[in-house]
Amino acid sequence: MTHTLLFLGLGMPEILFIALVVLLFFGGKKIPELMKGLGKGVKSFKDGMNGLEEDKKEEANKEDKQ
Repeated sequence: MTHTLLFLGLGMPEILFIALVVLLFFGGKKIPELMKGLGKGVKSFKDGMNGLEEDKKEEANKEDKQ
């Protein structure tokens, strides 16, 4: 029985295959740039989600005060 690593049901062999294809497609020099861009995108998404949560809290506080 194999353990899945992600919610999509991908195991270690599938992830290694995907990593190999990405390495062959983009080359070793381009991968750090791609990962940096991906990291910035994830950070921006998290910041946006935190901003939405703060807005909801502020609206709830305004409604409570009224």
